Amino acid sequence: MSEPFKFHSAVWYEEPESDNPFVARRCLAHGYDVYGEVIRKSSWSEYILLLFSGDKPCRQQIVLFEKLAIALANPGPREPSVRAAMNGGVGGSVDAASLIAALAVGAGQYGGSHEVFLLVKAWQRLGRDLSKWKEYLSDPNQGYQEDVWSPIEHPPGFDPHGVSCPTPVQQSLSLLGDLMPESNLGWLRQNRENLEHMTGFPLAMTAVAAAAFSDLGLSGSQSIMMYLMLRLPGAAVHALEQENLGWKKFPAYGPAIHLSDDPGAFPMPDISRFEL
Repeated sequence: MSEPFKFHSAVWYEEPESDNPFVARRCLAHGYDVYGEVIRKSSWSEYILLLFSGDKPCRQQIVLFEKLAIALANPGPREPSVRAAMNGGVGGSVDAASLIAALAVGAGQYGGSHEVFLLVKAWQRLGRDLSKWKEYLSDPNQGYQEDVWSPIEHPPGFDPHGVSCPTPVQQSLSLLGDLMPESNLGWLRQNRENLEHMTGFPLAMTAVAAAAFSDLGLSGSQSIMMYLMLRLPGAAVHALEQENLGWKKFPAYGPAIHLSDDPGAFPMPDISRFEL
């Protein structure tokens, strides 16, 4: 008898029920019994870090992840990915489409997950060498090779349209840096103003997130996934809210829109002579 088809995974292992091979009796995540042990003894943060890293996190890592999750949970309605979800909600899209819109818009390299990816890879290469960071941020496209991504147009981790570092970014960096002072977060907090002066731009939340992910030992690709997931709660609640409020209360910024070929400027044709 031939061996049945098997999934190959170092993350997950299942033992089937004796009376139904299509459902699991026991599930192990990196060797830990999820429903028999983890669910009773662990927090959500501890479990997520276990899934991603393969190792049981220490208390310091758990607290850092929990606080980072709060900082990222709702970027707010000014943020493009949240606005995309709000557009889906107010436009009557199915709820899942609003989340997909948030993921799509939030995956880019202006405040999105690809910018976080670039920064995590930079942390791996540059460490905490200030001179190397200054060189990289002055020309982040050094060694750029043709890719699906265009060359980045600003120093990653900084807001090219910002005036000063937003208070929430400073507060998040201060708290997370306190949790792990001898870390990338602590180094970033210490050198924030120096780096801002060098780039001419204020620090953005992507830099805080990337430093935290690198301190947690996540790879660039893992950081992409984590960043996108952690920001979905805000996209979800704002989409649902706008769905209930309706389009008449949806912010449209009408006074800021100027049409060069406004059809209202031309007289409408007289249709009274047409018969239906």
